[in-house]
Amino acid sequence: MIKLDRAICVFDLEATGTNVLEDRIVDICILRREPNGEETVFSSLVNPGVPIPPEASAIHRITDDMVRDQPRLSDLAPKILAIFKNADISGFNAAKYDIPLLAAEFKRFGAAWPEAGKRVVDSFTIFARKERRDLTAAYKFYCGKELSGAHRAEADVRAAAEVLWAQAERYPDLPRDVAGLEAWCNQVDPSRVDAEGKFVWKNGEAAFGFGNKHKGKTLRDVARSDRGYVSWMIEKGNFSADVVRICREALEGRFPEKKA
Repeated sequence: MIKLDRAICVFDLEATGTNVLEDRIVDICILRREPNGEETVFSSLVNPGVPIPPEASAIHRITDDMVRDQPRLSDLAPKILAIFKNADISGFNAAKYDIPLLAAEFKRFGAAWPEAGKRVVDSFTIFARKERRDLTAAYKFYCGKELSGAHRAEADVRAAAEVLWAQAERYPDLPRDVAGLEAWCNQVDPSRVDAEGKFVWKNGEAAFGFGNKHKGKTLRDVARSDRGYVSWMIEKGNFSADVVRICREALEGRFPEKKA
């Protein structure tokens, strides 16, 4: 058990999207654990004041109807601040998502959060650093053997083959043919317009899923207001052929259409 010298609040948010500067919170839950082990939980749906994109609802199952009569975040702010008071913070990927999202929401209606001096323990960071995701770890996990000679081509390819056979045995729901496995491995996140996620679906339109300049804005709006940026994406050479194609078509007035 972790030794606490003061309370720690583990929290999670669901929102209208993944842009921490522009999207709005629709669900919040905070678990506060005291040094003596006592726990209290606060949970509430939140009216974001804007429509929830269907792409977001498909992930967290929260709809406009569910939040219509729920409190606004500004109404919940005093309660939230009281729960976090004199406590450290934790969450899964909280440092990159939940904390900046909640801070941006509070700033929007003139409240300050988080208070100075809070320590942040992100369980996602611990997971990423402690649980290796390389071939040696996969060989140990699936085949129960230590990989000797790692990073030599023959040793690695033999291990990779054994891992593949073992995966097929371990997961009965996996396709049993190469065509099926190829489709399974390359299935695209339904929130993405392209495989890389440079563009994501937002209210049925392609929107920027990266960068600070236009993230969250629709491709249609940017193609109209900042054509030079879209041209830069085409010319830069760092984007996939699919992304470049989408950009070229946008400059011609043609935009991706989400299939039903």
